[in-house]
Amino acid sequence: MSHINKVRIIGSYLSPYVRKVLVCLAIKGIPYEIDPIVPFYGNEQFSKLSPLRRIPVFTDDKVTLCDSSVICQYLDDCYPSPNFVSIYPNDIVNRAKARWYEEYADTYMGDIFIWQYYNEVVINPFVWKKKSNQALIDHSLNIEIPKVLQYLEENVPKEGYMFGEDHVTIADISITCFFRNLFLAKAKFDVERYPITFSYINRILSLSYFQSLNPFEKISFATPVSNHREALTKGNAPISNDTFGIDKPTPGAFSNRTAL
Repeated sequence: MSHINKVRIIGSYLSPYVRKVLVCLAIKGIPYEIDPIVPFYGNEQFSKLSPLRRIPVFTDDKVTLCDSSVICQYLDDCYPSPNFVSIYPNDIVNRAKARWYEEYADTYMGDIFIWQYYNEVVINPFVWKKKSNQALIDHSLNIEIPKVLQYLEENVPKEGYMFGEDHVTIADISITCFFRNLFLAKAKFDVERYPITFSYINRILSLSYFQSLNPFEKISFATPVSNHREALTKGNAPISNDTFGIDKPTPGAFSNRTAL
């Protein structure tokens, strides 16, 4: 398509919501450039593009979009995949179920995995220089995350992908994206208690769509936020020439819910 090289993503490789969009771009074979900002570090122009100061932000020569679910649906509608593979099931019932799993991941898993655990282990100490709330970390690991794991243990497939499809769908992608953050933060799990879930997650993460992002995620995780662009450029990430980033983090109305 004529505008395929004009796709830009604004947002950090460490965001599960950005990851979801990048995986969909990889499935579609769409090249992109990325302004790898953490939303707390967005300037006023970023606020105009994303009024809630959330990531990812997607732009092409037709539209600017600020919600990962909306972006993924747009990609599926507007950019045909190789072999015409859709990231949504063809069956109407399964398509509705896939959207439910996406919503479950983006809201419920996002709240527990990111804002109860990852926020306390990574974001608060390294962005805001605040002491982690150990009680909240323990509660998420011992109470809340096991609830998610048990639900998934009863619903994800023992083999293959959701709904018997021969390729991943938005359900597989959305669920798996959040586990990557827990693994980066070295969360400890009772893997033997949830063998189906962890076999499923590792199976999805082993796909090239996810593996291709690993180097950029590791660079971002190991590098101070202010140095992300430089480090990622050296790591051959497709970094944009300009940025909406600033040097110091700025709290906002949605500082604790900035990546949807």
